[in-house]
Amino acid sequence: MYGDPATIRKILTELGDTWAVVGLSNNQDRAAYGVARVLQRFGKRVVPVHPKAETVHGEPGYASLADIPFKVDVVDVFVNSELAGPVADQAVAVGAEAVWFQLGVIDEAAYARTREAGLPMVMDRCPAIEIPAL
Repeated sequence: MYGDPATIRKILTELGDTWAVVGLSNNQDRAAYGVARVLQRFGKRVVPVHPKAETVHGEPGYASLADIPFKVDVVDVFVNSELAGPVADQAVAVGAEAVWFQLGVIDEAAYARTREAGLPMVMDRCPAIEIPAL
């Protein structure tokens, strides 16, 4: 398991409310769109990160994590597993407090690197499923 209950709780309740959602666009058919809405309902500021840099759910988007001009607390990753590791590395580089890989997004090497860098990380879980349970 890549996210014990204590780590999940810490990320969702203690590490801050600004979440960069990598892979979030205005495509309402994508899981990221609905998950971002749930995060907003629970008081999180959702920052879309997508090559299109679209405004989503009222928040302006950015093409990359490095383009965000303010600190993000959590980086939530909705890209396929092959692309997720570099995103985790970017999250560490921009000073995020935690990384969250969505359901089906698994990169054990990235998980190890992120944890070694001192960041809590959850992998193959969904915050929209976890947060209502808290």
